[in-house]
Amino acid sequence: MKSNSYRLDRFISQNSAFKRADTRLLIAQKRILLDGQLAHSAQQKVTQFTHVLLDDQCLQDNQSVYLILNKPQGVVSATKDLQHTTVLDLLEHPQKNELHIVGRLDLNTTGLVLLTNDGAWSRQISLPETKLAKTYEVTVAQPLTAEYIEVFREGIYFAYEGITTQPACLEILSEYNAKLTLTEGKYHQVKRMFGFFQNQVLALHRASVGSLTLTGLKLGQSRVLTAQELSAIEMYM
Repeated sequence: MKSNSYRLDRFISQNSAFKRADTRLLIAQKRILLDGQLAHSAQQKVTQFTHVLLDDQCLQDNQSVYLILNKPQGVVSATKDLQHTTVLDLLEHPQKNELHIVGRLDLNTTGLVLLTNDGAWSRQISLPETKLAKTYEVTVAQPLTAEYIEVFREGIYFAYEGITTQPACLEILSEYNAKLTLTEGKYHQVKRMFGFFQNQVLALHRASVGSLTLTGLKLGQSRVLTAQELSAIEMYM
């Protein structure tokens, strides 16, 4: 979903009978309210979630939505699919058809998925420079060794893209289980990193994104992020 912003005068011309040139007079006459405050400049930015009143008539009242979902195995990270259940199929939110997925998970990968209708928010989260940590619980086919820890810390070269992964933190929990923390999200990155050692990933679960966890959410359940959780995520932006 696009999350464009416009100059106020352009927004007024596109959403009312007034022309762009009329906006300064409307402002002077105190006829425009943006998020409950009197507009003060024709150059003010109006985003998709700015509440706009003109002469007490609402021109825009879109509500931003931020959800966290515990994705089960066999559910696709897509908005539509003819063969599989999608993450949207699991939601009961009234605006679910307006949402898009922030950071997809493979069909058989379980765990934390974020959904929103705020394109600017999701793009910011996904930027590499944001360095938002994502933690995965991994089960592999072959025994893990201390060598994995050092190699993951140094980064692994992906020839297809011609890039080296950012330093990752691997904590070995048992012979076949580990916790991996990344700050990026390349295509099939976790499986490819273990593939460097010819070690197949048998199970993969995303346990956290930043300070967000799945505490209290059963598989398939979702809920709206709290204001405190949103503030914690926005500290990375």
